[in-house]
Amino acid sequence: MFSVLKNLGWFFRREKRRYVIGLVLLIAAGVLELLPPRLLGNAIDEIVSGSITAVSLTKYIVMIVVMLLTIYWITYIWMHKLFGGSNLVERLLRSRFMNHLMSMTPSFFERNRTGDLMARATNDIRAVSATVGFGMLTLVDSTIFLSVVLLAMGFLVSWKLTLAAVLPLPLIAVAMIFYGRAIHDRYSLAQDAFGDMNDQVLESVSGVRVIRAYVQERLDEKRFSDITEDVYRKNMAVARVDAFFEPTIRLCVGMSYIIGLTYGIYLVFRNQITLGDLVSFNMYLGMIVWPMFAIGELINIMQRGGASLERIDDTTNTKPDVMDVAHPTEVTSPTRIEMNQVTFRYPTSTVDNLSNVSLSLSQGETLGIVGRTGSGKSTLLKQLLHEYPTGSGDILISGVPIEHITLDRLHSWMGYVPQEQILFSKTVRQNIQFGYEDANDDRIMEAITTAAFQSDLGTLSDGLDTLVGERGVSLSGGQKQRVSLSRAFISNPDILILDDALSAVDARTEARIIENIRSQRAGKTTLISTHRLSAIEHADQIVVLDNGVITERGTHQELLDLNGWYREQYDRQQVENNLSND
Repeated sequence: MFSVLKNLGWFFRREKRRYVIGLVLLIAAGVLELLPPRLLGNAIDEIVSGSITAVSLTKYIVMIVVMLLTIYWITYIWMHKLFGGSNLVERLLRSRFMNHLMSMTPSFFERNRTGDLMARATNDIRAVSATVGFGMLTLVDSTIFLSVVLLAMGFLVSWKLTLAAVLPLPLIAVAMIFYGRAIHDRYSLAQDAFGDMNDQVLESVSGVRVIRAYVQERLDEKRFSDITEDVYRKNMAVARVDAFFEPTIRLCVGMSYIIGLTYGIYLVFRNQITLGDLVSFNMYLGMIVWPMFAIGELINIMQRGGASLERIDDTTNTKPDVMDVAHPTEVTSPTRIEMNQVTFRYPTSTVDNLSNVSLSLSQGETLGIVGRTGSGKSTLLKQLLHEYPTGSGDILISGVPIEHITLDRLHSWMGYVPQEQILFSKTVRQNIQFGYEDANDDRIMEAITTAAFQSDLGTLSDGLDTLVGERGVSLSGGQKQRVSLSRAFISNPDILILDDALSAVDARTEARIIENIRSQRAGKTTLISTHRLSAIEHADQIVVLDNGVITERGTHQELLDLNGWYREQYDRQQVENNLSND
């Protein structure tokens, strides 16, 4: 049960001073709370014996008031320390979780659902933070404070009465062990269901246009209703066990009260304790009610925190598929790109996605990559991003294996525009500046001009300051592509990778963009994969892929002379263009 505290040992060591102060003051406050009942008991005994005076009564009142004020300030400090630690660990865990996600490769996100990751970053981290705040409070109150109260009852009143009153308490320990196991298992299932619900909501919101277009609103509502019903059932299963905690404790504490009161009256009549002792004892007995409840809360919160921490650790302990080597090689610039007999297979694939691919590209050259859908064009480009572990063969940049170059250095050379344009819920300006944070308006406009987007700015409500909406929903497909292109152009990267990044623009706009790239990227390396051959006619080298194998290679004219797939595709596109013009 307490493994969660052991696994959070790094945090307690880091915040040792905070927790030492907080726990010492918490214990001190508990000890001071024992004194007012004893003073009240003494006062009652003096009243019964008739020895009470105005001076002694004033003394008792002043002492109790001073103690209450002292307890007030001590309580304020320990609550600030303990619950401040709860907020701190939540911030640290969330930052660590997010940083870990940023270091993971695409294969990790293929294996883990977005909704489940969100559940771990919210509900699970919140449950762990409660463990180091409220959990530490219940741990101290259910152990140290309970022990102190029992010792006070024994030493200050009567051991016989104390032993009789605590007879029902072992029943609580037995019940808590049983309830704790059930809470752990059921809470894990409830959190998994919450992750499934998150996934469903994300899919429905992002695909709402498709859902409406196919009139599937009622089906989607039914699917969401079913999954929320599953979340409800699993959380109710947790609540059913949780509901047993308080009645069980109340039953045992009630039995303690009956025993304490009955046996206490008997001892008063036998003159073994005074009436003031009995009053103090019953006040102490009332003080152990919270520690009893704290035992239940402790079991509950530790089991929830343990289950949540297991889920968080399951994510953060996953190692990235691609990591920097211990002693990387320093490369100043990518003067040459080489692939020698590269064979690659995705982790989830059963066949090779690239097979014996060899090519070389000098700085300043342009490589065109074409082929049928699914032929491996994107896979070939992603090899340079080093998102997956390299397969067999060698990928060299400036003569250095890509595995020996740090990922930060490698990615600093790249400007990448993927097939699916990802825009953030910010302005057009901020999306473009994502490629170069310190870019001024002149540099932004230069990138926009290169992407042939300047004429579209006038159609936007606020120009560069227009909010694009989530994932660029307020822009057309062609506009999103050109904003993505502007973002890549603004940093003037050494290697520009365009993965079918011109598919949503018309032929005339494409021609302008290609011409801008040729004129402004002299001396820079460019790789372009496309289905439209007009985009790579100017390339220094063109490769045709089929099922991950290079079947044709050469310049535009050389490939036309081969009369292969490239020539066939070129002729077909020329006919389509002529018909479109007519």
